[in-house]
Amino acid sequence: MYAIIQTGGKQYKVSEGDIITVEKLAVEAGSTHTFNDVLAVGEGDSVSVGAPTVKGASVEASVIGNGKAKKVIVYKYKPKKGFHKKNGHRQPFTKLKIEKING
Repeated sequence: MYAIIQTGGKQYKVSEGDIITVEKLAVEAGSTHTFNDVLAVGEGDSVSVGAPTVKGASVEASVIGNGKAKKVIVYKYKPKKGFHKKNGHRQPFTKLKIEKING
């Protein structure tokens, strides 16, 4: 069984037991989080697609932890003008383990 969920402006295809990394959620490590924005649920050949979400469907996940991704360097310059600007960014994330798909 699999489901397509939406969180953080992105969509993820998940199955039970999957470990995914999503945009940072306001949850503590060791707690559980329930996703109600389930766009589709499927098992084998049968797929139920919502408009926009599947009614009564939810995905339960346990929070493994929060962290930051590797640093991305943003470098801007304008040729022949002497303009150089260097900036770094580390995107925060939440790591989840999918426990149960209800749908």
